[in-house]
Amino acid sequence: MAPVFALLIILCQGIPPTYDDVRSFERRLTQHSLTTPSSTVDKNHHIHHPRYLRFPGHLWGHGLNNVLQEALLMSYLAYVSNVSFVFEDYTWSHTPLPWTMHGLALRPARIPLNAIISGPTAGGPMPHGSQASLSVSADFYEKTCGGPVAKPYVLSSAYAPNDEDGNTIIEWWTQQLASIQERCIEIDSTPRDPFDRFLFGEPRILSLWESLTSSPILSEFAWSPIVQSAVARNFALLQPGTVKDIYAASSPLEGLVAVHLRRGDYKRHCPNLAKWHARYMGFNQHPSLPDRFDPSPYEDDSVLKEEYYLAHCLPTTEQIVSVLRTIRREYNIQGTGTLKRIYMLSNERAWALRELKSALEDDGWEDVVSTVDLRLDAEQYHLSMAVDMAIAERAEVFVGNGFSSLSSNVVLLRMAKGMDVRSNRFL
Repeated sequence: MAPVFALLIILCQGIPPTYDDVRSFERRLTQHSLTTPSSTVDKNHHIHHPRYLRFPGHLWGHGLNNVLQEALLMSYLAYVSNVSFVFEDYTWSHTPLPWTMHGLALRPARIPLNAIISGPTAGGPMPHGSQASLSVSADFYEKTCGGPVAKPYVLSSAYAPNDEDGNTIIEWWTQQLASIQERCIEIDSTPRDPFDRFLFGEPRILSLWESLTSSPILSEFAWSPIVQSAVARNFALLQPGTVKDIYAASSPLEGLVAVHLRRGDYKRHCPNLAKWHARYMGFNQHPSLPDRFDPSPYEDDSVLKEEYYLAHCLPTTEQIVSVLRTIRREYNIQGTGTLKRIYMLSNERAWALRELKSALEDDGWEDVVSTVDLRLDAEQYHLSMAVDMAIAERAEVFVGNGFSSLSSNVVLLRMAKGMDVRSNRFL
């Protein structure tokens, strides 16, 4: 009887969407047309065929932001190496079915990348006048490079300088790729990941900051139409200055503070960060950011050290209220605007957020809403983390969790857009 009851619970929550229309859109990208001339001839009448770069060992089964930060850096490497990046689905499971189990609910096993993001990483156009190669889908790559004539050249990561700074790592890969003339190139990441979690978690990645943020990979980055439509659908919740502003991705949501409150697995993860002597994510250590994380005064006292980590990683209601009160006061003193409303990006349970909402309203905030208040259709629901990020990217002020890849990606996108560095804060 119990299995039948569990099955009913699962089915009552609905069958997830397959995003087949987005897959059709990807198949029809101009660079995927086999009838479109893909070779170019230079002034010396030399024929140049496009080269494709695929990472078969890309992350899967991980959270969106671990996958996104890797994809952005992989596509950046392809861009500076003048090869065509092969983008993949966001993959949670390799099951042959279109869905997989997650708790007591079904979720899509694979989501096409263009359902989540737009821009060069997902096959979007480069800036006018750019000669850079456009990204192609894994499906197109397999049709083009899957036969015996176009057998891929496999480049191993075994000797990559993974312990060096970001620029050195990119330069090494660029040099390797420059010597390869084969049309189809695949990276064998069995020995080591080309861009591992240690690179993203350490300040040595900051050597890439200027070139990465000024590249089309970030300057032309956008959230998908599905994600942007979810933001627009919730205009009444977000209260833009005018309804027109909700459609202008470059317009900040004035008066809004977006705060990232990671819960769930962080209740176990945050105490471990103290034991591991972890610091903020690499991009969150940018020297221009106003907030610093420095546990050095507590190194000899494990109890005080854990308390310091928890205050920044898993803060209590009282600590959150205090931090946001301080940020509001400092921001208003700067004279750059008046912060009135809060949007909470969170995986916390609704009842716990209601308690925090009440405490924040008691502290003088005019309106407090959260992820659980969003109205989303089925396709938007399974992209809700991206919807949260799109809102956070446009908030007048973003308050992130420095240990989180989500917060790191939001800070990166905001600064790439040229938003005031002082508008990026941490708990």
